[in-house]
Amino acid sequence: MLIALVGWIYLVHDLDKTWQQTEARALADALNLAKNHADHLVRSFDTVDQTLLHIRYEWQLTEGNLELETLNKRKLFHAGLLFNVSILDREGNIHTSTMPGIKNKFLGDREFFNAQKFAIIDFLYLGKAVFSSALNQDVVHFARSLNDPDGSFAGTVMVAVNPAYFTTTYNENSLGKQGLLALAGDDGGMRATRVGNKIGRVSAFAFNKVPQFSMLWGSGLLEGKAWFADGRSRYVGWQQIEGYPLVAIAGLDQQEVLVPYLKTRTTALRSATLATTGLLGFSLIAMILSLLLAWRKHQLEQTQATYRMATEEGHEGFYIAHPVRDRDRKIIDFIAGDCNSYGARLFQQRREGVLGKHFSTLFPEPERHGFMNHMRQAMETGFYEGEMQSSGEWSSVVKWVHLKMVRADDELAITIRDISDTKAHVTELERRGNEDALTGLPNRYWIQGFLPQAIARARTEHAMLALLFIDLDGFKWINDTLGHPVGDELLRYSAERLKVAVRPHDHVVRLGGDEFVVIVEQLEDRQDAAHVAERVVAAFREKFRLSQGTHSIGTSIGISVFPDDGADADTLLKNADIAMYAVKTSGKGNFRFFEHKLYEALRKRVDREQELRQAIENDELLVHYQPRFDIKTGVVSSMEALVRWQHPVRGLIEPLEFIPLAEETGLILDIGEQVLDKVCAQLAAWARQERGLLPVSVNVSPRQFSHANFIKIVAGCLKRHRVPAHLLEIEITESCMMGDTQDVAAALAALQKLGIRFLIDDFGTGYSSLSQLQKLDFDVLKVDRSFTSEVEKTEEGKVFFTAIITMAHALGMRVVAEGVENRRQLEILKRLRCDEVQGFYVAKPLPPAERQSDFPMPVMPAFA
Repeated sequence: MLIALVGWIYLVHDLDKTWQQTEARALADALNLAKNHADHLVRSFDTVDQTLLHIRYEWQLTEGNLELETLNKRKLFHAGLLFNVSILDREGNIHTSTMPGIKNKFLGDREFFNAQKFAIIDFLYLGKAVFSSALNQDVVHFARSLNDPDGSFAGTVMVAVNPAYFTTTYNENSLGKQGLLALAGDDGGMRATRVGNKIGRVSAFAFNKVPQFSMLWGSGLLEGKAWFADGRSRYVGWQQIEGYPLVAIAGLDQQEVLVPYLKTRTTALRSATLATTGLLGFSLIAMILSLLLAWRKHQLEQTQATYRMATEEGHEGFYIAHPVRDRDRKIIDFIAGDCNSYGARLFQQRREGVLGKHFSTLFPEPERHGFMNHMRQAMETGFYEGEMQSSGEWSSVVKWVHLKMVRADDELAITIRDISDTKAHVTELERRGNEDALTGLPNRYWIQGFLPQAIARARTEHAMLALLFIDLDGFKWINDTLGHPVGDELLRYSAERLKVAVRPHDHVVRLGGDEFVVIVEQLEDRQDAAHVAERVVAAFREKFRLSQGTHSIGTSIGISVFPDDGADADTLLKNADIAMYAVKTSGKGNFRFFEHKLYEALRKRVDREQELRQAIENDELLVHYQPRFDIKTGVVSSMEALVRWQHPVRGLIEPLEFIPLAEETGLILDIGEQVLDKVCAQLAAWARQERGLLPVSVNVSPRQFSHANFIKIVAGCLKRHRVPAHLLEIEITESCMMGDTQDVAAALAALQKLGIRFLIDDFGTGYSSLSQLQKLDFDVLKVDRSFTSEVEKTEEGKVFFTAIITMAHALGMRVVAEGVENRRQLEILKRLRCDEVQGFYVAKPLPPAERQSDFPMPVMPAFA
């Protein structure tokens, strides 16, 4: 009875210990499963984010004309049941999508769109699980913003992911038939759940309520009725997902976990009962057998736990390593006690060839030293995880591996996964992200990473570093007049010249547009940077042979030097840009070092630009009208609309003070459209007053004339104000004809078809040729005032003016002399058979109130 009593005490204690071990093991397994689930989710989120970044990059390359259907057909990303990608414009309408039938659908009221629209930084949006009526399924929205080149919000690229995607790693071998995988947010919202083969829906997730965890990771038992819809208790592990406000949750069903224990407990109790009723001898034998069985069971559980931890992710090499110690109990090596076939193939050996070998013999230098240190670290801390690069000596096909080592008693469970393809893909994405697609030079993203490192090196070595901020002089004119393909060709040639001009170890970077930066390291003094700048200026003195002729451009270079002009990358770039602008405003084609006084000049320019923007918004621009007179009759034949700026402080400002700034900043498009609208509105107002109407000519800049929507804008103004087209005339300069003659002719024909007449303004100051005038059907030729002033000074001036009149009349054009300043000029022009005159002598520009019939008529014999 004493032996039986001791046996029962031992049995009860052993069963209790086994219960605790089973629960502890279940909690540990749940935590490991949660961590593995978190790792999978991080990779899943990264995959989705890389898809967003890739689509956004393609969108930028196509200047907003990306068609996702084409990319999907080319299998550049996986879209379908679990993934669907859409691009929304700035109003929230779907521009393109991998989902059929939803183009132009409005989603501007959705949380993901508004979060990106009002965001001040670029970030990955990860929403809650919602039901999508378009897909008839639950989705989680991922989104990133799209921005125009000027940084303004242009829309959103969105990926709609089925929550089932986040639980695809569910493995019945490790989680059981009633196991749990879930994804919850720190905001208290559940994103996805899966119990066995049942995937939770938005309205029917596995949890009755979302658990709130006080630690980043951990495990515990959640009672069924309180927590789960199916009422089953589970051992739950959780892991906060690094970099995301989300928690990965994994759970093991308590009943399934306890099945082996309950079977063992039933068997043990039955055996103990039988043993108790037997003889003392039989009780002794039963006790011995029980002890042996418990020990074998412990060893089996130990082996199973080690094996499970090493193989639970699958498709990886796993190894069991036994430490080898010296006399001082220090670990000097490890022996491979077990491995799988895949693990042996990683070392290009059979499994039998790996077993029993020392790990120090499996790895060559330099990997051997690092790998052994990782193993020792795992033995000391219980865990190690990281990546290792392969030299190719121990495995010719493996370049990068992911290592995971877990200590189990006095053994190490090791998993090695080949991540070479992933690393290669990431490297290629980084290369594409850091390289300018047009020129092959490093781009703005590259310099953001490289320049701070270069500054840190210069600071450590007490050395100097210079930035050359380069802007191409004349590029904008070539790009606007000859077209973007020629501009791209010029940029590629410019990049090649820059690389040849700088020193071999200098770095040439394209920031965007026609702006480049050269990073000059290892400077002895500031003069070294000046020498590089001189070579760049000299390199651009030679003309460029382009597909549409030979053209010249120059360079304006601003230089900032570390540490004198700035201690960080942003300051150096800003100050170099300021110095470059100073060169631009002082004549171009040169270089200049940054000086603090330059900042004030830039600030004044920015202020003027802001005032001009406000003037456009506040309707401070006025239109005055200057008449043209028929030289024979003295009758007003037409008027020219001239814009003025009614500044609230400075008063009336002439166009010469603000039009160049408008051309430079692009505001000329808004000004031109506003002037067109004001002229049409004024013509409509005069018509309502039932006063006689005369045509009004409007000056149009080359940039405005070449704009894609110019014809629509003109037609829209006429239609909006109900003005007949013959009352509107358009004046363009000769530079407008420097592009594709066919495009210019097509634009002229389209507007002339409406009834609009075209005038060549400031003739003689540009680059037009007789062949161009023959091809383009102009109505009026306005001779520049510089030629008008010469008719009374020299005989050559009269001869030249006579030639212009003869040529224009031969081509069916009327001739207008601009800038008539005195009576003698008027008389000479009449004798030369000039058709019309315009200038301060005959009439000055007047506000609309003093209009056509109110113009003062000059009383002189010349108009008789």
